[in-house]
Amino acid sequence: MKIKDFLQTEDVFLDVSGSSKKQVLENISALCAKQIQLEEQVIFGALVERERLGTTGIGRGVAIPHARLANLKDLFGAFVRVKPIDFESVDGQPVDLLFVLLVPEDSGADHLKALARISKLLRDEAVCTQLRQAQTAEDVINLIKKADND
Repeated sequence: MKIKDFLQTEDVFLDVSGSSKKQVLENISALCAKQIQLEEQVIFGALVERERLGTTGIGRGVAIPHARLANLKDLFGAFVRVKPIDFESVDGQPVDLLFVLLVPEDSGADHLKALARISKLLRDEAVCTQLRQAQTAEDVINLIKKADND
């Protein structure tokens, strides 16, 4: 499984607004709801519930909010760039790059494989620097495809 299998150009959102973790998750939920035809509050509730278990802020300005959704048919990913916000990240640093992963409730190993691919990609500092500098959604997709080539 490659990231391009669940991330499309229209799922890249650059410069999303939000001054808090909650506000960013609300805005992300609204964007994702339009893409996957599910209610925004369902997505937001699932993401917040997952955050209660422990932060998805993995460090160095990166977070991978993810959740399982009952009425979702296929894996869905969204790349989101925001102005740095406090995300209660494990290293205490603000987050500006988020990769959202929404998966069907009954997804098994695919969920873990997708999280592993995303995590590997976003642990590469050079890739993160390029993602921070990308001008368009197409730039982001091309960069991710190039970096996720193994």
